[in-house]
Amino acid sequence: MKGKVVLVTGANGGLGTSVTQAFLDAGATVIGTAPKILQSAFDNANFTPLPADLSRQETAKSAVDQVIARFGKLDVLAHTVGGFAGGQSIAEMDDATFQRMIDINLNTTFHIVRAAIPPLLKTGDGRITAIASRAAVDPGPNVGAYSASKAAMVSLIRTVAAENKDAGLRANVILPGTMDTPANRKFMPDADFSKWVQPSSVASLMVWLASAAGRDVNGAVIPVYGGEV
Repeated sequence: MKGKVVLVTGANGGLGTSVTQAFLDAGATVIGTAPKILQSAFDNANFTPLPADLSRQETAKSAVDQVIARFGKLDVLAHTVGGFAGGQSIAEMDDATFQRMIDINLNTTFHIVRAAIPPLLKTGDGRITAIASRAAVDPGPNVGAYSASKAAMVSLIRTVAAENKDAGLRANVILPGTMDTPANRKFMPDADFSKWVQPSSVASLMVWLASAAGRDVNGAVIPVYGGEV
């Protein structure tokens, strides 16, 4: 990944931290976005923090514009931003919860992907990898808003793959099962953590998809379910 410029969204989150570190370890120049992120988040000269709110199109575009202004190009978008809400059936679902899942899981993806596509196309070998969820294809009870937003996100990324395949841009989506993050351990303290997906495993897959070896993978929806198959 040396010489590659990588934009990681949610770079200091439960998964984003592992993804950012994996790209840095692979030799990439990494720009990490989050609403609040500092240079001290990663002890690496190839890391650049970029505080950004991706909830609006103009701020997402501004983030990408800043990457291009400083580094001259963008080779990879690694999108890890997302949120979870559960506990309500569809019949009980309130509008605010449903809209919040659409905003954070679908709309942020749309904003940053739309902004990133033009510079990614200029490289002739651009890559987009986004994190959805197993729930996108295997929905369960009381997580309807989350599942629907992630399913729409999968469709969005696959559409990007189809629209840009002839221009060399590759876009794929990963469907993790429950990931072993501090937030999930706090939310489900009695679960069997040994069956959960390790963030480092997902991060390694994202780096591989962005590498020369991953060039032939496009429009893929990749399950990573750990021991919960």
